Amino acid sequence: MNILFLCTANLHRSRSAEDYFRSLESEHVFQSAGLSEKYCAKYGSRLCTIELLNWAEKIYVMEPQHIARITEHVGESYLEKIEILHIDDIYQYMQPELVAKLTSSPHLQFLSI
Repeated sequence: MNILFLCTANLHRSRSAEDYFRSLESEHVFQSAGLSEKYCAKYGSRLCTIELLNWAEKIYVMEPQHIARITEHVGESYLEKIEILHIDDIYQYMQPELVAKLTSSPHLQFLSI
């Protein structure tokens, strides 16, 4: 399965999720990106594209505002692929508390080893 993790700037949350699950899982393909053109440009991180949204079979966003941002730019056609993880932007890359939130999310249980 192609799995896409999205957050605001693709610095901490979505990148951590991509890297963590990629290190454990070989049967799925993981990518991550940010949804803010401003912050992705500022930090040189990857910005989400329609191509990435089309590539993904499952999309995980960190906050409800991320769904709003997607629908604002591309409509509602991707909503059936999206799950909200409810992880606030308070963590650093691979912070143990962030990894714990990811591994304890009921939406990601099929990925945890």
